[in-house]
Amino acid sequence: MRDSSNDSKFVQQHLANERTFLAWVRTSLTIIGIGFLAAGLVFQSSPYNHFAHWLASIVGFGAVILGVCILTLATRDFFMKQKGINSDNFRSPTTLIWLIFVSLGIIGMLLIGLVFIMLS
Repeated sequence: MRDSSNDSKFVQQHLANERTFLAWVRTSLTIIGIGFLAAGLVFQSSPYNHFAHWLASIVGFGAVILGVCILTLATRDFFMKQKGINSDNFRSPTTLIWLIFVSLGIIGMLLIGLVFIMLS
């Protein structure tokens, strides 16, 4: 059970934590949308361009998986910050930031390759 008196002492921090969580939710939904967009290119690629079809499938699937992972880690991070705020102990979400940075870099490079293939 939560100590509501402790929550009320740190109202601004809890509200900021909720806003941050909602920003992560919007980010994950956007990445999932990019995955669906990339997967839609699978159906637009010509049947003779097997590599574009394969690359669009990988990018689409990878983006959806990344979006779900971000949502899961953001939810975990929200609850960890909630505990940390009440106990006056803060830890920065390093794992989440690095996961997003590396994954979006890979997906971005694959999307650039896919666009290049689709235009040629």
